[in-house]
Amino acid sequence: MKTLRDWVFHARHDAGVDLLVEGRHLLRVRVLEDDLIRVSLLKDGAWRLPRTWTIAPEGDLSWEGRSRDDLSGFSCPAHELREGDALEVEAAALRLTIHRPLQLSWAAKIGGDWVPFTEERPTGGILMGTDDHRHGHFLRRYPGDRVHGLGEKAGELERSGKRYEMRNLDAMGYDAESTDPLYKHVPFTMTQTDRAGAWSIFYDNLASCWFDLGNELDNYHLPYRAFRAEDGDLDYYVRWAPEMLDLVKGQVALTGGTAFPPRWTLGYSGSTMSYTDAPDAQAQLEGFLDRLEEHQIPCDSFQMSSGYTSIGAKRYVFNWNRDKVPDVDAMTTKFREAGVHLIANIKPCLLQDHPRYNEVAEAGLFIRDSEAPDSPERSSFWDDEGSHIDFTNADAVAWWKEGVTSQLLDHGIGSTWNDNNEYEIWDGRARCDGFGDPIDVGLMRPVMPILMTRASEEAQRAHAPGKRPYLISRSGAPGLQRHAQTWSGDNRTAWKTIRYNIRTGLGMSLSGFYNVGHDVGGFAGPRPDPELFLRWIQNGIFHPRFTIHSWNDDATVNEAWMYPEVLPQIRAALGLRYRLLPYLYTCLWQAVAKGEPMLRPVFLDHPDDPEAWAECDEFMLGRDLLVANVLDEGATTREVRLPRNGTGWWNFHTGEWNAPGARVTLDVDLSSMPLFVRAGAVLPLSSGAMRADPSAETVRELHLFPVPGAGRGGGLLYEDDGVSEDAPFSLLRFELDCGETLTLDWAQEGGREPVLDTARIVLPAGERRNLHVRGNETQNGDEVPL
Repeated sequence: MKTLRDWVFHARHDAGVDLLVEGRHLLRVRVLEDDLIRVSLLKDGAWRLPRTWTIAPEGDLSWEGRSRDDLSGFSCPAHELREGDALEVEAAALRLTIHRPLQLSWAAKIGGDWVPFTEERPTGGILMGTDDHRHGHFLRRYPGDRVHGLGEKAGELERSGKRYEMRNLDAMGYDAESTDPLYKHVPFTMTQTDRAGAWSIFYDNLASCWFDLGNELDNYHLPYRAFRAEDGDLDYYVRWAPEMLDLVKGQVALTGGTAFPPRWTLGYSGSTMSYTDAPDAQAQLEGFLDRLEEHQIPCDSFQMSSGYTSIGAKRYVFNWNRDKVPDVDAMTTKFREAGVHLIANIKPCLLQDHPRYNEVAEAGLFIRDSEAPDSPERSSFWDDEGSHIDFTNADAVAWWKEGVTSQLLDHGIGSTWNDNNEYEIWDGRARCDGFGDPIDVGLMRPVMPILMTRASEEAQRAHAPGKRPYLISRSGAPGLQRHAQTWSGDNRTAWKTIRYNIRTGLGMSLSGFYNVGHDVGGFAGPRPDPELFLRWIQNGIFHPRFTIHSWNDDATVNEAWMYPEVLPQIRAALGLRYRLLPYLYTCLWQAVAKGEPMLRPVFLDHPDDPEAWAECDEFMLGRDLLVANVLDEGATTREVRLPRNGTGWWNFHTGEWNAPGARVTLDVDLSSMPLFVRAGAVLPLSSGAMRADPSAETVRELHLFPVPGAGRGGGLLYEDDGVSEDAPFSLLRFELDCGETLTLDWAQEGGREPVLDTARIVLPAGERRNLHVRGNETQNGDEVPL
C-alpha cells in the first residue's frame, strides 16, 4: 500500500467538494447534517462496491441496496468552503480542514469557538493498495480519550489500547473475556474526549477489517489508531455531539432505526438443543408446556432448535423429521392453546446431501464458486460441506420465502430464528448474483444474514398481514436491527461470562443494536451449578431478550425448574420480569420511536460524573433503573457506587433513599436482585400477570419515587394491543411535582384507552409526605382511575 499525499481541488458540489488525489483518485466530502460529514475515497474515480445496505436514513432499503451516490434522507445544510493553503469545509457544528500534504483534521463549534477533536496521523493518514483495494485509515490517538462501540465484542466495554477484527464467525463456546472475532460486523466507534465532547466514526465497509486502538506502536509516527480493510471502499461518516448519547441515537437513525416486535417477545422464552435432538422431540416439546404448568412458570415463547430438521446427526433446513415430530400441527396447536409462541431455527446453508440440494443447485440459487462459476461454492458447515443460499438472487429469495411459509408458517409456527448465518465462505471471490450485477462475496458477507432475515420477515408479513413480525438473527451488520432481535451467540458456561456478556450487550446497544440479550445459563460447556444458574437468570431478566438456552456437555437441559433448591428464587426473578413488563414495553417503544437505547452504561446518562466512566458491572435499563446484579460466586455483600444524578436513588426493594454518588454496601443472599430507581421516576408496573400479552394484565401499579425536598420528575406508559402494525395506542405522560406535598398528574396521547382503567399508587417505605393525584388527596395503596 502507498500513502496518499498530493491533492488538488476538483469540483464543487451542492453538498460539499471533490478533490483529485495523486492525479487519479477522487476524495469526496459531503456535509450531510450540521453535525455529520461524510468522506469517501473512490480509487481511480470509481466505487469498488457502488451500493450500501447499512445506510438507511429514511428507514428500510430496496433489496438491491442504496446507491452510494444517493444523499436522500439527509438535509445537506448550507455550509462554507474556504480555500487557501488548506481547504476548510465548515458546517454549523463541525469543521473539516484538509491540509497539504493530504491530512484531514476535525473541529467542533463549542461556545462560539472551534475546538479540535481529532486529526489524521500527520505522517500518513490514508494508505491505498496499489494493485488491489486494501486500504488503511490512521487517526491520532490522544491520552485520556475513551473509545466505545464496535458492537458485539468480548472483554471490557472501553476499547482503547486493544486490537479487534471484524470477520463474522460461528464462535461456539467463546470466552466472553477474550475471544475475537465473534458473530457481527460493526465498524463503528465513539470517542469521548476531555477537550471537545464526543465524536463517532462509522466505516461503511462490509469486507473483513481490523481496528487497532492503541495496541500497535510505530516509532516513526505519533501515537495513532488504525482502521484497515482487506477490500472495499474507504467511505466513512464522522459525527460530533456534546454527549455520547446523541452519537448513539444518531447511529441508529443513520442505519435505519429499530424493528418493533410484539409485546410477547419481552416474556420469558425457553429453548434448548436437547428437546429437538431427542428421538421423541414432539413429546419433549409438549412436555415443556406440562412442566410450565406444573411449576407455575410464566412463559411466552419457545425457540425450537434445529434438531427437528435432522436426518441422522445433521441438519437440513425445511425438512421435518417425522419420526421425531410425527404430528406437527397437533404440536403447534397445543402451544397456541397454551399461549406460547413457537419460533423455529432455520439455516441458510444446504449440506451437499440435502434432499433438495440438486434442485437448488440446478436453479442457480447458491453463491457460485469463483473458479467454476457454473458450480455452487462449497464451505464447511455442520460437520460436512454445503452451499449457501444467495439472497442477492430474487429467485433464491422466493424459494426461501416459500420454504418458510410452507414448512413453518402454514403449520402454525409464526416466527423465525435465523441462525448459523455467518456465511463463512473464505473464497472471497465467490460470486453473488447481486440482483443482476454480480458481487464478490468478500465485499458483502455480513449483509447476507440481513437479507436472509429480510426474506424470512417478508414471508411472515405476507402470512399474517397487519401483525408485527418477530425474527431473531445471530449474525449481521448495522441494519440488521431494522428487521430482527439479536443475541451474543453461543456463550460458554462460566461465572465470568455473565459479567463480560453484560459488557457485550452494552457494546451492542451503544452501536445501535438495542434489542439484545444472551443465552441465560450458558450455551456450551458444563451445566451451571444452582447458584450460577440462579444468578444468570437474575441478570437475564433485565435484558430485552430473556432466553434460557443450552447445549450442555452432559446432555442436561437448562430449565427454570432444573434445581428445586433454588426454584423459589427463580420464580421470584421471573415474577419481577413480568412485573416490569409495562416499563420494559415502554422502553422498547422509546427505542423504536425515539431512538433511545434500552440497555445503557451508567456513563451514558451521567457523562459529567467522572467515576461513572470506570468499568463496572452496573448498568441502566432505560433512564430510570440501575441494575446491580450479584455476579460473584458465594457473595454475601454487593458494593454499588450510585451515579451522580442530582436527585439520588431509591432502593427498589427496601424503599430507602441514597444520595447521588453514594457508595452502598448491600447484604445479599440467593434471593437478592439489587435494583435502584432514579429519584423522580414514576414506574408503571404490573401485578400477577403470567403472560406478556396485554390481555393478561389484571392490576396496574404506579410506583412513585419522589425527589427528596423540592423537584420534579415523571415517567411514561405506552400501551397498544401488543401485536398489530399501526395499532391505536395510549401514551400516558406522568408528571410528579415534589415539595412539601407530592402531586401526580398526567396527560394522555393516542386513540385508545389504557389497558386497565385504574392503577394502584405505591410509594417507597421511606416516603411520608402527603400525596395528591389529579387534585385528589390519595393514600399509599389507593386505586385511582386512569
